[in-house]
Amino acid sequence: MRSNEAVAEARRVLEICNACRYCEGYCAVFPAMELRRAFSDGEIDYLANLCHDCRGCYYACQFAPPHEFGINLPKTFAQIRAETYEQYAWPRALAGLFRRNGLVVSLITAVAIAAILALTMGLQAPETLYRPRTGPGAFYAVIPHATMALVGTATFAYALLALAMGFARFWREAGVSNQPAGLRNIARAFGDVLTLRNLGGGGEGCNDRDEAFSQTRRWLHHAMFYGFFACFAATCVATIDHYLGWIAPYPVLSAPVILGTVGGVALLVGTVGFLWVKLSADPAPSAPELYGAGTGLLVLLGLASLTGLALLALRETGAMGVLLAIHLGTVLALFIVLPYSKFVHGIYRLAALIRYAMERSVSVATERE
Repeated sequence: MRSNEAVAEARRVLEICNACRYCEGYCAVFPAMELRRAFSDGEIDYLANLCHDCRGCYYACQFAPPHEFGINLPKTFAQIRAETYEQYAWPRALAGLFRRNGLVVSLITAVAIAAILALTMGLQAPETLYRPRTGPGAFYAVIPHATMALVGTATFAYALLALAMGFARFWREAGVSNQPAGLRNIARAFGDVLTLRNLGGGGEGCNDRDEAFSQTRRWLHHAMFYGFFACFAATCVATIDHYLGWIAPYPVLSAPVILGTVGGVALLVGTVGFLWVKLSADPAPSAPELYGAGTGLLVLLGLASLTGLALLALRETGAMGVLLAIHLGTVLALFIVLPYSKFVHGIYRLAALIRYAMERSVSVATERE
């Protein structure tokens, strides 16, 4: 799974950066790097996942190409991160799904949508998909609630298990730490995640597309992050309402619909914006061969939000049945591919941020002494 050439290049670049230290105020990577004189494979994985790809160091570096040293830390770290996704995947037999991930995501999405449509048409009367339905239980006349709940819960539970196992492997094998993290350090790391502080670069923003600073990528990431969790919250609230006897579809001003609409719009804005940034960005500090994984996940997230919003808008028309099947197929595909897509970068980055918080605590305590 691991490329000796990529690890050797990362070690070479880090040793030069550690001697230069011009970029030490740019992000969390450089203070963490400066605590080390040598870099094991695990520590390289840790630093690569601590990197938020703001790219400020590339445009500031006096040793960047065409200099003979050819320092390109963002590209080097992107390649290492891609290898860690496969290295720490669970179960290991499925780690190969990270290769040509864009193709894998596309195929699974197509198969999931086709399967939901075929099962619905096979188990229901042909006119069920095209007959307008309104009132409580309209969705479940097309696809029974028990089927939705069973398939959704099973696939999402598996995704959570696979992500948790990946996190544990990264924590253990990447040399993150054998010491208890501590609640304060965990809280500090979650604070960094919730505010996306490290996507602010050195304070002026990231170099999203070129050497100019911008907060665009940070705000788009916020839209995707909070949009995703708003949609998840909508599902949770709807589940509670269902078992309290309030059956979907819900009114426009109900909590599930408001949360789902806000989350869907934010997620759609974030994914479309990210695709624009990705496709218009300077390719030099990136690894173009890795575009498929990121693009595939963005398209799938955007498709899930778009089909959900279309279902909301057309739920009282004859298009509801087909849209419901397509939306559920898309969500099913999303749950299946989450542990084997670029979504895992958030899991490993959280682990890296917890370790960074632990190292900062030790450093501050040492300085006080």
